[in-house]
Amino acid sequence: MRALSKSWFSFLLALATAWLSSCTASPHKQEDKKQVFEVTEVSIEDVHAALKRGDCNCEQVVSAYLARIAAYDQPTKLNSIVVTNPAALETARQLDAEYRRTKKLRPLHCIPVIVKDNYNTAGLQTAAGSAALKGFAPTTDATMVKSLKAAGAIVLAKSNMAEWAFSPMVTISSIAGETRNPYNLDHVPAGSSGGTAAAVAASLGTVGLGTDTGNSIRGPSSHNALVGFRPTLGLLSRAGITPLYLRNDTGGPMTRTVADATQLLEVMVGPDPADPLTAYSAGKVPQGGYRQFMDKNGLKGARIGVLRTLSECSPDPQVKALFEKAVADLRQAGAEVIDVEIPDFAKVSKDQWCSVFKRDVNAYLAELGPTSPVKNINEVLASGKYSAYIKENLQNELANGVASTDVATEGCGEAYTDPRRIAFRNAVTAVMDRYQVGALVYPTWNHPPAKVGDFKGYKGDNSQLIAPHTGQPAFTVPMGFTYENLPAGLQFLGRSFDEATLIKYAFAYEQATRHRKAPALFPALPVTGAGGK
Repeated sequence: MRALSKSWFSFLLALATAWLSSCTASPHKQEDKKQVFEVTEVSIEDVHAALKRGDCNCEQVVSAYLARIAAYDQPTKLNSIVVTNPAALETARQLDAEYRRTKKLRPLHCIPVIVKDNYNTAGLQTAAGSAALKGFAPTTDATMVKSLKAAGAIVLAKSNMAEWAFSPMVTISSIAGETRNPYNLDHVPAGSSGGTAAAVAASLGTVGLGTDTGNSIRGPSSHNALVGFRPTLGLLSRAGITPLYLRNDTGGPMTRTVADATQLLEVMVGPDPADPLTAYSAGKVPQGGYRQFMDKNGLKGARIGVLRTLSECSPDPQVKALFEKAVADLRQAGAEVIDVEIPDFAKVSKDQWCSVFKRDVNAYLAELGPTSPVKNINEVLASGKYSAYIKENLQNELANGVASTDVATEGCGEAYTDPRRIAFRNAVTAVMDRYQVGALVYPTWNHPPAKVGDFKGYKGDNSQLIAPHTGQPAFTVPMGFTYENLPAGLQFLGRSFDEATLIKYAFAYEQATRHRKAPALFPALPVTGAGGK
């Protein structure tokens, strides 16, 4: 791993002196009792506790994160952030005034969120990683962003992504370049939500949003020692998110803890007329929300199936060793763990992908209105404003992708209407029912993160194989580190709309193992001003 030189620390100190507005005790407290609230690795609960104690206000919380972005994102070449929100500090001041007036905190009051560049954010550039959309700012928020704001969250910054979300391996865009892995800058953070993953892992924000078509929440979360939730298709609205393959797409939380991911999920769920698929979630959200299922003893008496079909698919030895340790840890925490197989897995999982990018993205671009720089993918290709590595993707999608609005006639239906997808989900669920297991587990990736520039290093991605097609929920949780401090993740796959069980298992596993640790390259900034030296 690279060492931080003395000159590098001096540089960070200078930046910190200029930028850092640390959170200290409120002015009416004794000077010698002033405390510093450090934002590195803090949770939603930590931020709220600090606000309630009067250790800091929301403006100081946001300032502290902006200081970390300035000190770390570009200087280290982490390159996770595309733009910061110029209105973030003013929003923080408004939330401070609200708290002084009401003495109440909203569910996500003053929680700075890193939002992937494919979520529409009102007044803030949204480009899906494409230079062809540079400068475009929507007038409305994506439904999920709107829900977070209503809960008191602050959009702190937009994060880099694999352009148009094409790559599960790398996070490279024509608008911002390449994002690196904060645990080892010589390696990739995976894609396409690698910017969110790298930023949250390096504590450039409290929590983040990603999107997942096949891998893109869970892969980057696994590569960056994060918790990533891919919820059941239809649980969260996709309205206002740039699609890749809408039939598979979902948004979801990317955080450092299961508790934080659960809190984000809780405020974003619910039917949305702008996304008809969410009608399937009606009546499926537990009364009282999801946080009630965070039980540190949640694995006691649980039955969990190990899907060896995936875990034994040419695993790296160190990832395999971590997975076997995870299985042992599940047992140690009280679960009964058994090996299971899905009969005819190769057959039931075959021919599930369907290229509907052209249809979906053209519809999205058309909805952006007259201020959008491009109106369809043909114009994107003609502009030449794209990364070289996605040129073939664009050309293939234009030439061979499904364009019909009636995708069912093309064999490209939704998760709840397409016969092939229903058959696949039924096969998986039948196995879970037969063995009476609440979840299936396997490594999120069977190999560590590849090196930057090594496109052949894309190996072992298990996330693509089940959940995107069946629509089932799948969560990843840190399960340790491999060579050169590179993270790995354990994935839990559950029954449709049974997020409650996955939260119960994932939380208990997290609490029993505590594998999450901060990347050493991104320590707390030197503290200056009141309360510091």
